[in-house]
Amino acid sequence: MADRPNILLIHTDQHRFDALGCSGNADISTPSIDRIAAHGVRYRRHFTVYPVCTPSRYSLLSGVYVRRHGGWTNHSTLQTHFPTFPRLLAASGYRTAAVGKMHFTPTYLDVGFQEMRLAEQHGPGRHDDDYHRDLRAHGLIDRLDLVDQVLEFRRNAPEEYWKRFGAMATDLPEEHHSTRWIGDRAVEMLSEWRGHGHLLMVGFIKPHHPFDPPQRLAGLYDPERIALTSGWREAVDSKDLALSAGYFPHESLSEAALRRVIAYYYASITHIDEQVGRMIDCLEQRGLYGQTLVVVTSDHGEHLGYRHLLLKGGYLYDSLARIPLIVKYPDSCREPRPDAGGFDDSLASNIDVAPTLLRRAGLEAPPEMNGRDLLAQEADRGVVFAEAERGEQYMVRTGRRKLLVRRDQGTCRLFDLEEDPLELHDVYDDPAYRRDREELRQRLFEWALFESRGGPYLDEDAPVIDRPNVPKDREAQRAASRAYFQP
Repeated sequence: MADRPNILLIHTDQHRFDALGCSGNADISTPSIDRIAAHGVRYRRHFTVYPVCTPSRYSLLSGVYVRRHGGWTNHSTLQTHFPTFPRLLAASGYRTAAVGKMHFTPTYLDVGFQEMRLAEQHGPGRHDDDYHRDLRAHGLIDRLDLVDQVLEFRRNAPEEYWKRFGAMATDLPEEHHSTRWIGDRAVEMLSEWRGHGHLLMVGFIKPHHPFDPPQRLAGLYDPERIALTSGWREAVDSKDLALSAGYFPHESLSEAALRRVIAYYYASITHIDEQVGRMIDCLEQRGLYGQTLVVVTSDHGEHLGYRHLLLKGGYLYDSLARIPLIVKYPDSCREPRPDAGGFDDSLASNIDVAPTLLRRAGLEAPPEMNGRDLLAQEADRGVVFAEAERGEQYMVRTGRRKLLVRRDQGTCRLFDLEEDPLELHDVYDDPAYRRDREELRQRLFEWALFESRGGPYLDEDAPVIDRPNVPKDREAQRAASRAYFQP
C-alpha cells in the first residue's frame, strides 16, 4: 500500500457547474475549493447521467448507466452484483468510509464502505441516520427541512416559506447544521488516517433546497449586487411549464425572489467550502495532502433561474445536467495530465469517476463499468448521454450540438451550442439542422440498444454494513423518530 494514494471524494448535492469561484463566478466565495482547483484539474464539460440524487450516486459508485443498474428513483437499491469502487478498493486492502448524505435504500446499504456515519434529508433515511439521532439527543428539530421535504408538513408550510422559495436561515445552532455536522465527522475521520490506503467519501446535503445557511452566513451576499443566472428570462417557456410546473411554482418566481434564493444558495456553498477547508488543512497538517487524490463533484445541477426555472426537473438543459468536477491528482501520479490549475474540456460523465479512482489505486476497472479513466488517451468521449423521467427523456450531447428526445416528437429539442451556448433557441424543426438531428438520433439509438433497461430495482432487505451505529431494530427506530419529529 506504500505507493497507493489516499482518496477523498467530496460530493455536494444540486450544485451548479458554475457556482464556484474557480469556475469564473465573481460573486461567490469558495477559496478552499478554489485551492484544490489550483493544485488540480477542472473538468469543464462534465455531466451527470441522471439528474436525480440516488440514481446519479449509484452510477458514480458503480461506473454504469442507470438503465443498466436499474436504480431509477430516490427509493431504489443498487444490486449487489455490480462492482463499486469502494468495494473493489476495500477488497484490495483500502480502509473505506463514508460520511454525510448517501441516499441509499436501505439506508446503510453495503456498497463497500466499511464504516458509514450518515446525515440524510429525505425519506426513511432521515429516521435511520446518525445525524437525526444526534438532533434528538440534543432536543433539536430541523424544522425547515421537515417543511421542505415531508409532504404532510409541506401542505401546512408557513406563507414565508412559499414567498421566499425556501430561502430562509436555519434556526438550528450552527454546530448542529447538517453541513457543519458532516464537516466535523469528516475531519474526525481524516485525523485518524495513518499513511496510505484510505478512502473517505463526504456527501453534503447542501446546497440542495431548502436554502438554509446558518445565521452567520445568511447576510453574506447582497441579493441586489448578485448577477442573475445566465439565461434568466422574464417568463417561463410554455414547453418547460408543460413538462414541470415546479416544486415551487415556476410562474410565481420573481426577480426579487430569485436574487434572494441565489444569495442563500451561494451562502450554503460557502458554508460547504469552509468545511472543505478544514479537511484540506487537516491533510496538510498531517503531511498527507500531496499523497491524497481529492475529488470535488456533485450529483446534478440546479436551474437557479435559468429560463425562469428553479431547482431541478424538466428538460436536461446544461443547468441541470452539467456538474462540477475537480480532481487533484496525487504527487505520485505519473500519467500525463494538464498542469496544476489547468483544465480539461473533454466531454466526460460521472460514470468516469469510478475507473479513474481505481486506476490511480493500481486497479483495473472491471469490464462491467461503462466509465472511462479520465487520464486515458481515449478519455474524450466525443458524446455524452443522460436520461431522466425513468428513461422517458434522453440527452445526446457533443461539443457542438445537443439533442433532447422525448416520446412526443413535439416536445423534442435541438440546440446549436456553437451559436447558442445557453440553449435558448430550439432548432429541432429547422431544415438546416436535419442532418445533425438524425445523426444524434442514431447515436442515441445505438447507445440505448446496447444498454439494458430494467427497474426500478428495490430491495428493502438488501445487506447493510455491520457496525454499532447501524440500527438493529429498524422499525422501532423509525417509529421513535417519527414520533419525535412530529409538529
